Amino acid sequence: MPLIKDLLANNVQWAKSIKDEDPTFFERLAKQQNPEYLWIGCADSRVPANEIVGMDPGELFVHRNVANQVIQTDFNCLAVVEYAVTQLKVKHILIVGHYGCGGVAAAMESKRHGLVDHWLHPIKDIYRTHKQALDELPAPQQLDRMCELNVIEQVHNLSQNQIIQGAWAKGQQLAIHGWVYSLKNGIARDLDVTIRSLEDVDPIYQYGE
Repeated sequence: MPLIKDLLANNVQWAKSIKDEDPTFFERLAKQQNPEYLWIGCADSRVPANEIVGMDPGELFVHRNVANQVIQTDFNCLAVVEYAVTQLKVKHILIVGHYGCGGVAAAMESKRHGLVDHWLHPIKDIYRTHKQALDELPAPQQLDRMCELNVIEQVHNLSQNQIIQGAWAKGQQLAIHGWVYSLKNGIARDLDVTIRSLEDVDPIYQYGE
């Protein structure tokens, strides 16, 4: 395992390699960030957002938490969303889960894992809702399908938020996409659950003036 000093040494080497390739990279990066994308993903260390989509620092605004959730009372996530939408004017929000997610797997179990159980509770609700259909799948496929269902639910959760709906009301171009990433081959797949306007949101979750 690398020591802390090794990480700092790696950083110096990384910065040097970037400057050797592009001498003005950090000068440009320091002036402004102007990303068109917000990535909401899992905190899993095996899912590096920028690398997956081949983007440099500054091109992707990123928020990560356990099991890539969007919860209406999570002010950390909502603060990131608000800044990305109202200040950075991002055009796309990518909610990206991954197969084999440990958080989703824990939510499917009936045992204690500690404080994280409170955070994962909404995923248990997804599991309960879809349990009959999940039980029809072979055991290895159940977790993969739950990872997909979790992403789909989070796309809908975010579309129901007043920050997003306020942007749409102002005519802002903004789409929410749901992706799932495979650790086995490095490929991200679009789940075709994109929401682009208030018309795509169930009326009970639409907020008027």
